[in-house]
Amino acid sequence: MSAEETVSSAPFEIIGRMPNSSNATYLVEFDADDEVRGIYKPLSGERPLWDFPAGLHKREVAAFRLARAMGLDIIPPTFLREGPHGEGSVQLYVEHDPRLHYFTFLEEMPQTHDALRAMAVFDFVANNTDRKGGHVLLDADGHVWGIDHGVCFSDEFKLRTVIWDFGGEEVAGDLLARVEPLMLTVPADVAELLLDEETGALMERAEWLMENGVFPSPSSRYQYPWPIL
Repeated sequence: MSAEETVSSAPFEIIGRMPNSSNATYLVEFDADDEVRGIYKPLSGERPLWDFPAGLHKREVAAFRLARAMGLDIIPPTFLREGPHGEGSVQLYVEHDPRLHYFTFLEEMPQTHDALRAMAVFDFVANNTDRKGGHVLLDADGHVWGIDHGVCFSDEFKLRTVIWDFGGEEVAGDLLARVEPLMLTVPADVAELLLDEETGALMERAEWLMENGVFPSPSSRYQYPWPIL
């Protein structure tokens, strides 16, 4: 059984709660493979938000599905699961060095920059409102991953991210090719987790990116998350 299959279907148990999380976030182990761990975010552990409906766990799953539909391997496998505290999202846990983050990659690891550009494109299309520097991870194989996508997909444009360093730069053609289909339709398995107005806004953001062909730049300090890590 692959790690993805384990995360998607194997029974699991909670082994601890993750620190510094605004909502209940649990580290879990799977019966099928004790070397694979996951992150479980149950609906029952969410704090209500005024600008997002309940069910942030579904947006975690929608983000993974959208990235996969775009051919971007930047979000760990994430699935809707029933768990000890009810329905939630379960995501493959990425073993990483917490001392490394977006700013480390930007300043010291140019080999990661193409992955960061892909993440910037994804975050624009998904309207990510919380891309902190610590939400960008590097695994032992040097692969870049993005985590924490519960507050994406609002129909109101409010991108908040630390990845502004490519602003004004032309988006590579291969990245635009991944965006182009989204001008016409949102994958059904993504749309089923969102509101109709949110899927419409997603298509509009894809259209903007195709028409302008550049990475956006911030227009306000409010487009940076806080804290930035």
